[in-house]
Amino acid sequence: MYSIFGLSHEWTLLVWALVAIAILIVMIARYKWNPFVVLLLASLFLGLIIGMKPLDVVDSVQSGLGGTLGSIAIVIGLGTMLGKMMAESGGAEQIATTLIDRFGEKRVPWAMLVVGLIVGMPVFFEVGIILLIPILFTVIRKTNISLLKVGIPMLAGLSTVHGLLPPHPAPMIAINAFQANIGTTIMYALIVGIPTAIIAGPLFGTYIGNRIVVQPAAGLSEQFSSSRQDQPERKLPSFGLTLLTILMPVILMLTGSITEIVAPDSGSGLAVFFRFIGNEVVAMFIATVFAFFSLGFAQGFTKEQISKFASECLAPTASIILIIGGGGAFKQVLIDSGVGDAIAHVATSAHVNVVVFAFLVAALIRVATGSATVAMTTAAGIVAPVLALTPGANIELVVLATGAGSLILSHVNDAGFWMVKEFFNMSVPQTLKSWTVMETILSLVAFVLILLLNSIV
Repeated sequence: MYSIFGLSHEWTLLVWALVAIAILIVMIARYKWNPFVVLLLASLFLGLIIGMKPLDVVDSVQSGLGGTLGSIAIVIGLGTMLGKMMAESGGAEQIATTLIDRFGEKRVPWAMLVVGLIVGMPVFFEVGIILLIPILFTVIRKTNISLLKVGIPMLAGLSTVHGLLPPHPAPMIAINAFQANIGTTIMYALIVGIPTAIIAGPLFGTYIGNRIVVQPAAGLSEQFSSSRQDQPERKLPSFGLTLLTILMPVILMLTGSITEIVAPDSGSGLAVFFRFIGNEVVAMFIATVFAFFSLGFAQGFTKEQISKFASECLAPTASIILIIGGGGAFKQVLIDSGVGDAIAHVATSAHVNVVVFAFLVAALIRVATGSATVAMTTAAGIVAPVLALTPGANIELVVLATGAGSLILSHVNDAGFWMVKEFFNMSVPQTLKSWTVMETILSLVAFVLILLLNSIV
């Protein structure tokens, strides 16, 4: 290892880790390199500069990438298929229409918040926007309400689920890294996420919607409003059936977690069965296969059409999966090189609260790289050793703190920033005042609630 200015071994490790992270940040944010390539570059650089054997660095990268994607890649693929079935069947439209009818026109922002929370559960944020933009534009035309007044709550719902609520793949990264209980994490996520989404969604949306008035671009609005006109007329799936399909993985995971709590050592067939179906991979698989029938065959689609939907939707997830894998590789090099232990020792010596530490690390990486997924994946590798040396820490709240930090201050280096800007037909300053502020409110309010919850439980 190359020593720096006579620093101790631990501090030399930390300095080189910061250099690697700086390379990561600069190459992604400044030079717009592909995040996956940069994550591999930073991983190799860190391992070699610290003094790991070259072949050990390669093994570390491979094991980190493979270990991270072992279950996450399956969850992403299945969740994307489930989201595609929602879009093609009209299930997402059914959910939105039903909720809007029941909430009433005056409470449309609240309805769209619920829609964002529900639809965002199985899909990534970007996919959720694509699914819901047609519904959002339809609502705007029918109600003549400000676009931001309705759109911000929808975005708040999608973003809250993305950062906080399993079985969304982003929180699952931290759950797997910290070995947290999924059921308990879901319970805490609901306690924290619902009030957070309300503040950043309908409340902030109403405020900013009265100050920034924008309308969808005419061509874009027409494109989405007519996107299903070339399909045969089909009756929409029922609200209850669609809701059951979307919530099925959550229900199955909760069932498995309850079994672990009630009968942790039971070897009975029933207990084993509930643990099996409660596994995140099995739960998502069951829900996706169920969606093929409930939102596919039951709606008149042929097996060829359903197979085509499932194949088409996987291509866009390749980049997401590689980035997550790259983050896992960087995380593993941090651990195998001893950086993780060094960080853990320094943090515990300074008596840093692990919940605060997780939030700050994820927030720093999020602001620097623009990716909530990279922030959660990389922060998980940095925080895990600290968590291991912090007996009595609430692991599930550390998961949520990592997620909250990963949402903060979305700006021009975030792909989501540009998606929102273009779909909402806003200028960069308008997007900063609306979307960026909303994401920061989400992050900070969630963090405050996590700290309050941590003082209680």
